[in-house]
Amino acid sequence: MSNLSMSNCLQLALLFVSFFIQPLHADYNVISFGAKPDGNTDATQAFLKAWALACDSVTATTIYIPKGRFLLRETVFRGPCKNKITFQIDGTLVAPLDFRALGNSGYWILFIKVNGIAVYGGRLDARGAGFWDCRRSGKSCLVGATSITFNWANDIRISGLTSIDSQMSHLAINRCNNVLVQNVKLIAPDQSPNTDGIHVQISTGVTITGSTMETGDDCISIGPGTKNLWMANIRCGPGHGVSIGSLGKEANEPGVENVTLTNSVFTGSDNGVRIKSWARPSNGFVQNILFQSIVMRNVKNPIIIDQNYCPNNKGCPRQSSGVTISRVTYRNIQGTSATPKAVSFDCSPTNPCRGIRLQDIKLTYANIAATSSCKNIGGTSSGVLMPKSCL
Repeated sequence: MSNLSMSNCLQLALLFVSFFIQPLHADYNVISFGAKPDGNTDATQAFLKAWALACDSVTATTIYIPKGRFLLRETVFRGPCKNKITFQIDGTLVAPLDFRALGNSGYWILFIKVNGIAVYGGRLDARGAGFWDCRRSGKSCLVGATSITFNWANDIRISGLTSIDSQMSHLAINRCNNVLVQNVKLIAPDQSPNTDGIHVQISTGVTITGSTMETGDDCISIGPGTKNLWMANIRCGPGHGVSIGSLGKEANEPGVENVTLTNSVFTGSDNGVRIKSWARPSNGFVQNILFQSIVMRNVKNPIIIDQNYCPNNKGCPRQSSGVTISRVTYRNIQGTSATPKAVSFDCSPTNPCRGIRLQDIKLTYANIAATSSCKNIGGTSSGVLMPKSCL
């Protein structure tokens, strides 16, 4: 073959590669689509244009948000998409100052029916103070927005995100599988209503690690249908603690099972580890729960089960919970209670708690042993027990 023909063959091969083989990764900077980092110019459409291209790409894609403040209104990132997408956030996403601009949908930023999404770094500022003021005033307000929500999504990674001043919950995980949340900070004033840190429900295989929650409600709330939830190295407080529930609001409700919280610290929170259910009929359940290696610092209710939840005594016809609670272990929990009663088990008279285990509990109040109380509960105790076990 002549040198000329060899050269032609090489050129044809290169043309084939350039036309038919796409790069392994594509990047989209939202500024290229018209977003301005001034905190005042609406960047919603720029973000959605970047999303449309990323979602349609057959190669892995990164949407990049550089430093600066980007104003976003109610935004839906909808799938399914053709490949994995990463949001790399170096800047801050800010909600409109007027809380009414987010409408009545219940969300600010929503990912729905997407698989393989990752959110790295960045900051969300929902500017929720106006909404909280409306709630406190007793006026008719909108429903309020969760800052970032994942619905019907799988294989999710959220790392290094900071969320401040959410109107309602900071992060919601609903009907998802295989979710990793790590090194996040979720911050709102301790008197801000219903600003849960992370809410999980009807989801399987969620892991939450190395995260800090300072909120006006539950640091982590665990709703019906949660399975295989692992939480470790959590710092909670102020807030209402880590709560399973409230459960049993509906008569037909999926249960909660295989939940672990370990190596965590609660500081100045209203509750530590809590299980809560409505005092009404339900087929819900809680089983295979482990709370271990936890430090309580001036926590009002370090260990609590409350199956008599019924706000204003309305909607609870028989004042008895149908939720069955079994196989819950409390191990190596120590520190200080802000109230004399450090352990409170108030279980259902029609469905008593069973298989409750206390092992190596050391909780004091004002440098003396705290107290415990038990209603409708059965289980075992072992090791050092302060307060004295009431099981």
